[in-house]
Amino acid sequence: MRDTISDVFAALGDRNRRDIFDQLLEDPNGRTATELSLDATISRQAIVKHLQILVRVDLASTRRDGKEVRYFARRDGAVGASQWLDERSVAWDQRLAALDEKVRTSSRRS
Repeated sequence: MRDTISDVFAALGDRNRRDIFDQLLEDPNGRTATELSLDATISRQAIVKHLQILVRVDLASTRRDGKEVRYFARRDGAVGASQWLDERSVAWDQRLAALDEKVRTSSRRS
């Protein structure tokens, strides 16, 4: 069984892929590798490799547009990872609230 949450975190652990994903999120019309490479500090070939990883972990999808391939962000690809983070956030908030209450209670006794 594939661990999609780990796959998403691994993919987004790379700064270049996060930048590419952010650019895809900004453009509902999608982008080609060539368009993404215009202002990039990495080669078009490197961008294609990063895009392939984003597609593999379901953070991006493709559509052929003539000779080019357009890439689109898939927001639903990160849902599992986002839910996991939300659950951890709630748990930490509860722990911190309990700790805060414990500190306040012990401060009143002093």
